[in-house]
Amino acid sequence: MFLALFSIVISIAFFAYYVGHRRALSLAGNDLSTLHSRPGYHGAFLAILTAVPAFLLLSVWAFFQTSVLDQFVLTRTDHFLVGLSSAQIEAFLRDAKAIAFGGIVSGVDEGKEFAASLYARYQKVGHVLAAGSLLVLAIIGFSWGYHRICASARTRHFVERSMMVLLVACSAVAVLTTIGIVLSLIFESLMFFRKVPVLDFVFGTHWSPQSAFEGAGADGTQTNTKIFGAIPLLAGTFLITSIAILVAAPVGLLSAIYLSDYASKPVRASAKPVLEILAGIPTVVYGFFAALVVAPTIRGWGEGLGLSVSSESALAAGLVMGIMIIPFVSSLSDDVINAVPQSLRDGSAGLGATKSETIRRVVLPAALPGIVSALILAISRAIGETMIVVMAAGLAANITANPLEAVTTVTVQIVTLLVGDQEFDSAKTLAAFALGLLLFCITLALNVFALRVVRKYREQYD
Repeated sequence: MFLALFSIVISIAFFAYYVGHRRALSLAGNDLSTLHSRPGYHGAFLAILTAVPAFLLLSVWAFFQTSVLDQFVLTRTDHFLVGLSSAQIEAFLRDAKAIAFGGIVSGVDEGKEFAASLYARYQKVGHVLAAGSLLVLAIIGFSWGYHRICASARTRHFVERSMMVLLVACSAVAVLTTIGIVLSLIFESLMFFRKVPVLDFVFGTHWSPQSAFEGAGADGTQTNTKIFGAIPLLAGTFLITSIAILVAAPVGLLSAIYLSDYASKPVRASAKPVLEILAGIPTVVYGFFAALVVAPTIRGWGEGLGLSVSSESALAAGLVMGIMIIPFVSSLSDDVINAVPQSLRDGSAGLGATKSETIRRVVLPAALPGIVSALILAISRAIGETMIVVMAAGLAANITANPLEAVTTVTVQIVTLLVGDQEFDSAKTLAAFALGLLLFCITLALNVFALRVVRKYREQYD
């Protein structure tokens, strides 16, 4: 229903734009210079006044409709909820919604059926009221704006200020989203650190959250804090990421050098899109490839050499992850290398340097800030990868530098801890947020390092 109402609002906006544009043309006649603003601004002016209030109402309705419906249903079904806890009331409402909107629920009773009928009835009433309110607001805005359009109307100023407000709002959304993510991680992590000391978490060498209550007190509530050590996860993350970047960095950088300075235009036009196709392959496909092809191949080669190779190894995951992030390095590095001024190449050639010497001593140093940024982006992408590690490297939390053994990463453990029904007041579940905060700090440190490199060398070559 929301999409239908949104489509109606967009259609009304286009209609208002057309009407406003036509009215401005009719006012101008054959001489557009009599208008203060171009006809397009008059059309945009009328479209904004018609659609924006309706869209704001639609957004408020979409945001609050669930809580409003819940309150209405609770006031009519309070006699069915006597003696129930808050969790049981939430489950009651969830089942009632499922019954009302076509879900499957076990244990249907009279109270849930009555609540479901209320949900269905109130939602229909809400849809009708929302649609009617949208049309009323649109008509009021259209009527007021239509009569405001005249030759001297400064609609351009209004439209440009409205666009500025939109740009500021979009920027604010991005900033507030980042702040919200960080605050949520910090809040939940603080709850975790009330149960587990920070030092035990950051420097601990044993990770086994599945046994969070083993060795507990007589009441079974005291958490064993020695099993939440993040060192094995960090070791596995850095091992797999190192293997990946050792594959992606040379292959991607050399590919970028070839495409930018050696390849002919036909080869570049065909090779670069083919290389970038790797970035569009879903990570689950890479996971299948790693688990079904790369891992068995590595194990076969290792056994042929007399080595002990795990069926799920860090090497298999790292190699496939390196293939996955090659486009990040090659495409960005290629763009950066092409952005180096041709005058630098010509000056080097004029001094007698060969093409390879020019690339090594002039082009690459000048493009170093962009290349570092590409590598940091690729490293961040590798650190955040989950599916390939799950399917190729396993879930074993080991502290090892041997790429032939099974390891796990921070992101895999976050997923493992949050899968299924969880209690968000237990250390086991809250550990996922602490891991997320730790991963955030690591990637932030990488970005700060990349920013310092970029600033240092950009001053030298600008």
